[in-house]
Amino acid sequence: MALPALEDLFDFMKRGFTLTELLIVIVIIAALAGIVFPIGMSVKRKAQGVTCMSKLKDLGVGLEGYLFDHNDVMPPWFIGRKSRSEDAAVLEVELLPYLGDDKFAFKCPSDHEHFKESGSSYFWNENLSNLRRTRLTLMGARADSAMIPLIFDKEAYHGKKNGVNFLYSDQSVSSKINFKTSSRD
Repeated sequence: MALPALEDLFDFMKRGFTLTELLIVIVIIAALAGIVFPIGMSVKRKAQGVTCMSKLKDLGVGLEGYLFDHNDVMPPWFIGRKSRSEDAAVLEVELLPYLGDDKFAFKCPSDHEHFKESGSSYFWNENLSNLRRTRLTLMGARADSAMIPLIFDKEAYHGKKNGVNFLYSDQSVSSKINFKTSSRD
C-alpha cells in the first residue's frame, strides 16, 4: 500500500508549484525581508557608532602624545577645513604623526561625505587652542573635564538621537552630551 502514496508524491513533484503557491512563497519571503532588513540596518548603524567611538579613543591617545611633547598645552588648531587642498593647521594634518601616519584614523565608518572632501570626519574644539590642559573651560566657564568636548563628529552620523560622538578632555568617549558648567568664583 505504500507504493501508491509514493507515486502520488512523485506526481506532485513533477507538476511543480501553482501560481497561488508561488505567490504565497513570495509574500512570505517579502514579509521576512521587511522585518529582517530594518533590524540589520539598526545593528549595522550601532556597530559603526562603536567603531567611530573607538577611533575617537585612538585620536585621544594621539592627542595625549601631542600634549606630552608640548608641555600639556592644547594644540593651536582650526576647527576643520573644507577641502584636502586647504593648507591649515587642523586635526587630521597635525595629529597624523602621533597616529602612525594612518590617514583613515580620521574616518568615521558612517561618514560618506566629509572624509572624502576634507580628510576628516571630526572637528577639533578650537576654543581650547593654546590653553593649558589644567585651564580648560567650556564656553568660558569652569567645567569638569568629563564635560569638555575636544573632538567630535562633524555630523550626526549615527542617527537622530545621540547621533554625534564626543571625545571629552578626560579621554572618555560618549554619544551623550555632557555639557554643564559652573559659575566662576
